[in-house]
Amino acid sequence: MTVTDKRGLSKVKPLKKLTIKLPKSSGRNSAGRITVRHQGGGHRKLYRLVDFKQIKTNIPARVEEIEYDPYRTSHIARVVYQTGERSYVLALQGLRPGDKIVAGDSVELNNGNRLKLANIPVGYQVSNVELEPGRGGQLARSAGTYVEVAAHEGKYVHLKMPSGEVRKVVAECRGTLGKISNAEHNLQVIGKAGRQRWLGVRPTVRGSAMNPVDHPYGGGEGRTQRGTRRTKDIWGNITGGRRTRSKKKPSGKMIIQRRKKK
Repeated sequence: MTVTDKRGLSKVKPLKKLTIKLPKSSGRNSAGRITVRHQGGGHRKLYRLVDFKQIKTNIPARVEEIEYDPYRTSHIARVVYQTGERSYVLALQGLRPGDKIVAGDSVELNNGNRLKLANIPVGYQVSNVELEPGRGGQLARSAGTYVEVAAHEGKYVHLKMPSGEVRKVVAECRGTLGKISNAEHNLQVIGKAGRQRWLGVRPTVRGSAMNPVDHPYGGGEGRTQRGTRRTKDIWGNITGGRRTRSKKKPSGKMIIQRRKKK
């Protein structure tokens, strides 16, 4: 079992006015039937209201604390604006308590500052990027991720995704300079079943261990081959090797280069 380094995180409780209690469904729909498997239990947790828009332009903010967020892989930063108002934003790699950040059109190209993609030079790493102006960040929000500004083309900016995909985004959209914190998250090893239960993940049964009525891989004497050429899920749907993105999706025309196959 391994854990990520949390020595730089604050030990104070989160701000009460910036937290809410989300209801737990344990993967069940309104009829009480399980529609998403392997969900349920887990430690109690509060949802932090993270500001993905940062619409307070040209108002400097000071980082007070870097905190743990149980609902996301990255850390979050508690900032206080010059007006005295506080909010949570995604913490960037290298951001420390006492650092100053600001959002605006003509701000310096410093780590943590937020500005329009049109004002960010080619080659810079950007995170928490909008897909529509004013909607709030949707791209590159998980631990250790970022997108790279590849080119400027008229009213669009080309962004290279972590997957290798290159897509166009409206230049008026905003992004935060820097890489999301907690880059070591994908290296941690859960180590034991109990730790998965703390995270709200219930046990997963292998298809080959089931009966034929329960899974396409089920049945047979002892360990046996799966008995079907194509990989399938529990409902018999083909998985792997098939593109699932709809060709009629409007945003498909914004993709310049699809991600490379592994």
